[in-house]
Amino acid sequence: METKQVIRRCFGLARGVGFSGLLLVLAACGGAQVQVGTGPQTQNEAASGSGKAMAQAAAESFNKALAQLAEHDRSKTWDASSCAAVAKAFDDAAARQKAETGREFPEATYNAGLAFQRCKMHKEAAEKFQAALAADAKFHRARTQLALYRYRDKGRAEIDGVIAELQRAIADAQFQNVEALVNLAMLQMERNSQTSDQDGANDYDRAKKNLQRALAIDDGYQPAFNQLALYYLQVAKQRAVAKKARKGTKANQADVQQLELAALVCSQAIRKDPSYAPIHNTAGLIQVELQNINGAVQEFQTAIRLDPSFFEAQMNFAAINLSFRGFKAAEEAYRAALKIRPDDYDARLGLALAIRGQIDDANFDQYVAASQAELDQAKKLAPERPEAYYNEAILTHEFKAKGAGDDSVPTLEAAAKMFETFVQKAGADAKYADAVRRAKERVEDINVMVQFIKEGQSEAAIAAALQEKEIEEAQAEAAQEAQQKEEAPAEQ
Repeated sequence: METKQVIRRCFGLARGVGFSGLLLVLAACGGAQVQVGTGPQTQNEAASGSGKAMAQAAAESFNKALAQLAEHDRSKTWDASSCAAVAKAFDDAAARQKAETGREFPEATYNAGLAFQRCKMHKEAAEKFQAALAADAKFHRARTQLALYRYRDKGRAEIDGVIAELQRAIADAQFQNVEALVNLAMLQMERNSQTSDQDGANDYDRAKKNLQRALAIDDGYQPAFNQLALYYLQVAKQRAVAKKARKGTKANQADVQQLELAALVCSQAIRKDPSYAPIHNTAGLIQVELQNINGAVQEFQTAIRLDPSFFEAQMNFAAINLSFRGFKAAEEAYRAALKIRPDDYDARLGLALAIRGQIDDANFDQYVAASQAELDQAKKLAPERPEAYYNEAILTHEFKAKGAGDDSVPTLEAAAKMFETFVQKAGADAKYADAVRRAKERVEDINVMVQFIKEGQSEAAIAAALQEKEIEEAQAEAAQEAQQKEEAPAEQ
């Protein structure tokens, strides 16, 4: 059974550990995403802002709404009804302020948006943030949230505009908005521009500076620690890629010094607040790169325990279990991830592989069918992605054909066509190059097997022919490598 995996992040790609044809990601959660759980504007903040000189009735309503929001955060009892109720309480405070003083109360309107955001009612939340910004053009926290919604909805095509909006929010905040600083750093890392400006030689330099600014303002701000750890993790990987290109080697191990810096940032953050789930997820990613798999498993488990709805942690725990053939645990984690995001392609694909890994004689028909059902769903979700076709071909070649007995030829021929479909969909994409090579080899093997079956050869003869073919291919590959060494100039 093929056991090689490709891995993912919240945004971008990351190298990972592996089981099975082509699959998933270890998912970092640093990111360019709406910051659900952001803290509200308090009465003191409101009094120093555009809500200055609050009317007594407005202040009382505002404080009651704040208490309700804090209680739901503490007890984790948010639902659509409670989100709407808390948002209305803040709206009532804004209405009382307007009625008694004639002034807007953007802080209350902003908090109403946060209440909707707790329940992922993003349309309603964005409307409140827009209203708060309309009431006060320098309301940097509302501008920050709207910029993040813009990125969430439009993606990388809007990254320059989103970065500009975050920079404006930071300027309006006089560099005191840690949330905007951290998200700006994250988007700069995503953009990775090499253009120099007054703030740094490139986007990574600017990102590091913004994270340091955020921690200088609030040395306990966990998202800043998390993003700084991801910064060092990405630098470690970039250095490994540069070293590989420079030396022409196959090794691609991340830079250990940078990984240790990333791990140190995580340990500092965890000492300050061990209850912040994303930092444990990031620590797990770092441990994977340090090849400490047990440590990675423990960190992903901790992240899930702290936040069972943490999709990326569920996916990472599943992927790492898949890598060392912990198929049952991987299946459970993928199912948990699918409860959070039922239409996630990678989770469907991972579940198909976790089920496939558990196939035995007792459950053969049931588990083959279940694995196929997940692959079918994945293909519906993303028809042009090649991974599901490759893994469907593996399932057909290694399981369905063996279960077909004397009627295996049509099944084998179907598997060959699936591998060819994968090759066509993978195209010239470098990340699929190894899998394309293996798929072509499998098609050749299948053709040999089909020919022998049609000619009535015995199973032993088929095996001997395939073994002879593999020996010839290995000899040819060894000869090619030897020739390349002879032709290569001596390294200075």
